[in-house]
Amino acid sequence: MKASARGFTGLHMLLATSAFFAVVIAVNVTMAVYASSSWSGLVVQNTYVASQEFNGKAAAMKAMAESGIGGALSIEGREIRYDLHDKNGAPAAVDDVVVNFKRPVGDHEDFHLTLRKTGEGRFEAEHEIAAGDWIVEITSKRGGAVVMHEAKRIDTAEFGR
Repeated sequence: MKASARGFTGLHMLLATSAFFAVVIAVNVTMAVYASSSWSGLVVQNTYVASQEFNGKAAAMKAMAESGIGGALSIEGREIRYDLHDKNGAPAAVDDVVVNFKRPVGDHEDFHLTLRKTGEGRFEAEHEIAAGDWIVEITSKRGGAVVMHEAKRIDTAEFGR
């Protein structure tokens, strides 16, 4: 009896097609698991409420900008310093400063600090800050009212880290 070479058969086509779809399905399932177990991307709990509050917040930010109060953040090693000044460059009269450090993606390293007053318009704290990008939100108050609020994106490399 003579052996014959059959070439590409229907069974080969079935196996190739099945392997292709098995790879596609495996990749989709893997991506779905990673997506559902990572950061949700949620920024606000209720977008409708946030949209209704927007105009009031915009007016408050405009009033703060017109007041001329500004701040300067500095980080050296574990020391975090924030200096506030008025539009004439004199130290601003502020009671307390709270700083929130947030990662641009994910929230597992986020932290907030209440800085201690070390002089008029000068506030400090010590905390280890991991290298990389951060969104820093700083709120300064006097008598319970917000005097200055700013948010900025920083890279710890800017501060020599």
